[in-house]
Amino acid sequence: MTRLSYLIKMIEERREYLYNIISNLSEGPGCYQYLDRTDKIIYVGKAKNLKRRVSSYFNKDQKSAKTRVLVSKIWDIKYIVVATEQDALLLENNLIKKYKPRYNVLLKDDKTYPSICITKEEFPRIFKTRNIDRKGGTYYGPYSNVYALNTILDLIKEIYPIRTCHFPITSDTINNKKNKVCLEYHIKNCLAPCTGLQSKEEYNSNIEEIREILKGNIGELNRKLKGEMMQLATELRFEEAQALKIKYDALENFRNKSEVVSQVLHNIDVFSIADDNDSAFINYLHITNGCINQAFTFEYKKRLDESPEDLLVLGILEMRERYKSKSKEIIIPFPIELELENITFTIPQRGDKKTLLELSEINVKQYKLDRLKQVEKLNPEQKAVRIMKELQDAMHLPKLPIRIECFDNSNISGTDAVAGCVVFDKTKPNKKEYRTYNIKTVEGPDDYASMKEVVRRRYSRIIQEEGQLPDLIITDGGKGQMEVVREIIDDELHLNIPIAGLAKDNHHKTNELLYGFPPIVIGLKSDSLSFKLLAQIQDEVHRFAISFHRNKRSKRQIKSELDNIKGIGQKTKEALLKHFKSVARLKKATEEEIISVVGKSKAKTLMTLLIEK
Repeated sequence: MTRLSYLIKMIEERREYLYNIISNLSEGPGCYQYLDRTDKIIYVGKAKNLKRRVSSYFNKDQKSAKTRVLVSKIWDIKYIVVATEQDALLLENNLIKKYKPRYNVLLKDDKTYPSICITKEEFPRIFKTRNIDRKGGTYYGPYSNVYALNTILDLIKEIYPIRTCHFPITSDTINNKKNKVCLEYHIKNCLAPCTGLQSKEEYNSNIEEIREILKGNIGELNRKLKGEMMQLATELRFEEAQALKIKYDALENFRNKSEVVSQVLHNIDVFSIADDNDSAFINYLHITNGCINQAFTFEYKKRLDESPEDLLVLGILEMRERYKSKSKEIIIPFPIELELENITFTIPQRGDKKTLLELSEINVKQYKLDRLKQVEKLNPEQKAVRIMKELQDAMHLPKLPIRIECFDNSNISGTDAVAGCVVFDKTKPNKKEYRTYNIKTVEGPDDYASMKEVVRRRYSRIIQEEGQLPDLIITDGGKGQMEVVREIIDDELHLNIPIAGLAKDNHHKTNELLYGFPPIVIGLKSDSLSFKLLAQIQDEVHRFAISFHRNKRSKRQIKSELDNIKGIGQKTKEALLKHFKSVARLKKATEEEIISVVGKSKAKTLMTLLIEK
């Protein structure tokens, strides 16, 4: 048996084996796992109907290329039947975390964001950390806004004298008097629980209040403090009441500075999503007592063609588990297939909840923009690809417009008619490839005929020399200019190059992009990077053509004055014009000034002829 026939036989046996598994799958909810030839799990999924969902991967008309690649690597299928769809979701989430399959979305957990840790010690410590060890403490965060984290720690330090030392403090070490008070005690930052000067009950009572602050329950904590404060006042224990009042005022001041949404909103989660071809960004807000207690945005790296709905479901499960959320209401931007026991999903249309959703959407869009800027700073070429992809998608081009060429004419009433061509490679000007053209076959001010001549000359030569053709041609003008370019490119030279036109408004600013025959306006936002690139190209070709036209006019004017003077060559002429800037200034110059530039002999000849003229 040849190797080829052996491989064909293996593939047929594998297909038969997989179809046999699929035919016996349950039609109830569950999780499925795809394994490769080495029995490694490469994908985990969940389904309301296992049989229907798994069968869909093996359809012959599967359009997704990424899914086809996944299917080609499946050699075995395992599955787990569960009671409800919610159970399937939770199981899928746990299996993905456990096995980290290659083709599942990858949560990019940015470990640069810090959290606040309360250690699991007899006398707990509180500190900022980027290292998570669940066995050693309880973690609050991560905080994407480090300033907010430091503000909370400063508040805690201000009103709670919690120890900062790393000594192992236990009841035994206190009873055996192994510790001595330190400087922190003397400057009143710590009440020395290590020596028994502060009781374990009092210390841990402070820790419990700090936990409430970190959970966002400041309002509830302050109501409790106010009640205790009033009780102490009625008992004439004014010094103790004053100590509580200082704590109460500090917490109330901090609470008033927090972003208050609505006093009636309490214990609500808010989620929004923004995605692109490669990643999805999900923002999570937690609202407690009308204030934003937690705000965090995270990124999923896509593997297959996951929908925003599926990714949002994963994000909700991940964030609620990470932040131990017990919210009974979740605000989302669109319907999703997720049911959680005793939890209401809300898609707000107006009011405070709509404002909350909009705030979340602003956060996620800003995060996405910031991430793109970071990536593009490290890899500038990625920004260029994104801009070209924007143009390709907007115009439905057959390929990325890596090389763009743009033309413009310049003349004054038909005199000194010229044209310029600028070339942009990967969104950057390639000045070595810029070309200028003197119009040879057109009499008078005929822009259309001039454009025909230039386009014909340029691309006939490129064809003859087997040079590089552009992926997109742009004319500095509207429908008329596009049509004359099309006549040369399509009808005469039989080239297949997309042609676009750029029109300007009354203020001579790039106004719209035209494309297609008949041309239509392509809707690009004026603040988009792709539109800014087009405006840059149009300004550059206009500058280039105008500069060449001015130079040609100047040379013609200079020629009439100086070129016929015997004994004045090109270098002398250039030296004179460089020094005096114009023929008019040269005529007004003294003989001494001219001698200093060209010498006595030439100066005398020049002075004589200039006086005659």
